[in-house]
Amino acid sequence: GRRPDESANKPGEVFAPCAAAALYRRDIFLQAGGFDESYFCYFEDVDLAFRLRLQGHRCLYVPNAVVAHAGSASLGKHSGFSIYHGHRNLVWTYFKNMPWPMILFYLPQHIFFNVAALIWFSLIGHPKIIFGAKWDALKGLSGVLKQRKEIQKKVKIPPDALRGVMAKGWLQPFKR
Repeated sequence: GRRPDESANKPGEVFAPCAAAALYRRDIFLQAGGFDESYFCYFEDVDLAFRLRLQGHRCLYVPNAVVAHAGSASLGKHSGFSIYHGHRNLVWTYFKNMPWPMILFYLPQHIFFNVAALIWFSLIGHPKIIFGAKWDALKGLSGVLKQRKEIQKKVKIPPDALRGVMAKGWLQPFKR
């Protein structure tokens, strides 16, 4: 329901697509392991895109492609279900995919946004859900770190190449 900004009219490379509006080559999708079923939903597309990026693949934005997708239409933007899965999977995606030394470089930002999420969702009435999501993310880290070992073995790009396609600036996700 929002009008796109000027950059939305330009084709180009982006870090990751929303899976609701993405096309993947089947062989590359399967080679990367497809969607991680342990995520169930939310962030599974970012996780897949991250793994594809690490293997040297790119994501191109095509502004004249049209996809009708009503994000959060079924459950709502701040449903307990979406808060839980989105925030648990955010932690898993970070620790599963972020290469060294970037994991250390971005760790303060990652911690800051996770603490901010704990505060924000507690203030708007979802403390049990957000704390449960973060707790379950931590409990699942041993499995995520096992996956990380396999993913990091397949990395084909240097960290600088990855940084070049990531959003610039820590406030970028909030700009619109």
